[in-house]
Amino acid sequence: MTQTRSATSKSQVAYDWIRDRIRSGAFGPGYRLVLATLASELEMSVVPVREAVSHLTAEGLVTFERNIGARVAMVDASQYLVSMEVIIVIESAATALAAPRLTRADLMRARELNAVMREGLADFDPRLFSNLNQEFHHTLYARCPNPRLLAMVEGEWTRLGHLRDSIFGFVPRRPRESVCEHDALVDLIEVGAELDVIEHAVREHRTGSLTAFRTNHHVAEGA
Repeated sequence: MTQTRSATSKSQVAYDWIRDRIRSGAFGPGYRLVLATLASELEMSVVPVREAVSHLTAEGLVTFERNIGARVAMVDASQYLVSMEVIIVIESAATALAAPRLTRADLMRARELNAVMREGLADFDPRLFSNLNQEFHHTLYARCPNPRLLAMVEGEWTRLGHLRDSIFGFVPRRPRESVCEHDALVDLIEVGAELDVIEHAVREHRTGSLTAFRTNHHVAEGA
């Protein structure tokens, strides 16, 4: 029984360790996961590492091919594009509806988050930047008075899963542009701009990231 618990614990340690490196971008898309090498780094046998990789494969973070082995899953461009096309529309609307209800504290929080994102550009961490970016936008749309629209926005971001945590690693010039656009967006909300102006600004901002992704992945329009 003790041996079983120990094996389970080691498998969880390996799972957390590998997953953290995938989400941080240290193990990027296509990175080959050599079990023996990982086991050596973790100072454990191959068995719990194999179990961890199997778990990650079931979650879609890792793929396995015969004669090649385990690799970090590549970006599913079609999934990202489809979800982002939906998010661009509904999040823009949700942010515009939320704008009149945002408090001074909300806007201060948004600016604080953006300041941290700007400071992080010098030593860029895609996962951290993406998480801060999500929190920034959530701060601006969370007060949307339409619960169904809000649920749709949250649902689409959930659908993207782990992909949303690493996407900025695939669009290297986009983060710097993004923080500047964030400042402009908060400025519009603070001065009480018309809702359609705010909605358009959010849509343009999100479209910029989508365009950058398409360009870097040579994805054709309509894909």
